[in-house]
Amino acid sequence: MRLLLPMPAWLNGRGGRPEGYCHRQLLDAIRYLVAGGISWRAMPADFPDWGRVYAFFRRWREHGLITEFHDRLRGKVREREGREAEPTAGIIDAQSVRAAATVPADSRGCDGGKKVPGRKRHIVTDTLGLLLVVAVTAANIGDRDAAAGLLTRLRCLHRDIALVWADGGYAGSLVGWCRDKLALTLEIVKRTDDMTGASVTGQAMQNPGWRASAGGSLGEAAVGAFAVVRSVRLQALARAGQGATDAGG
Repeated sequence: MRLLLPMPAWLNGRGGRPEGYCHRQLLDAIRYLVAGGISWRAMPADFPDWGRVYAFFRRWREHGLITEFHDRLRGKVREREGREAEPTAGIIDAQSVRAAATVPADSRGCDGGKKVPGRKRHIVTDTLGLLLVVAVTAANIGDRDAAAGLLTRLRCLHRDIALVWADGGYAGSLVGWCRDKLALTLEIVKRTDDMTGASVTGQAMQNPGWRASAGGSLGEAAVGAFAVVRSVRLQALARAGQGATDAGG
């Protein structure tokens, strides 16, 4: 894990002073917060001061370091499973969660289909269920509307992707748009009555920390970053040979 972490500038001789806490302490604090869905100020005293942890999280998020660490780890997990580091196929899905009254009105809405007022997370995973891209919107944003931007990002970040599976909520003009604009095949999978078990993306969605963070007053960018941190933990467990089960939350 240590070799996959971005290197601090001062260790590379690029200036700056050594940090007061090691990255492992700060990352453990963030993982604890995401898993439990607690607020920053509720950080236990066993961890560094919450202000230090938040400043570290915000700095890494703004510089893309959380995503960089996540992507390095995902490549290692895929190779461990006998796959290429870069995927060639993905699965897109979305999930709505009820928002608290403290969530700003301009970042929440009502999912008319599921009757859920709040926010919605849109994700694309690979066929192992490992996160590729994520976006958080108000719940009233339709799956197809959010998918256009999400799949465009997917195409830019993962050039080897040629096929994405989706459920019936993504059917329609989006299929042709993906083919013509992104050179991407969007294949609609019909749900049948004899289908059992959770989908790959459904397993990735089951996270109390996601529900708490999306339902709280965090901004959409922070909620999206929390989803990436959650995925980092799952991938670390998988790389350690413990599978994708995250019993610790």
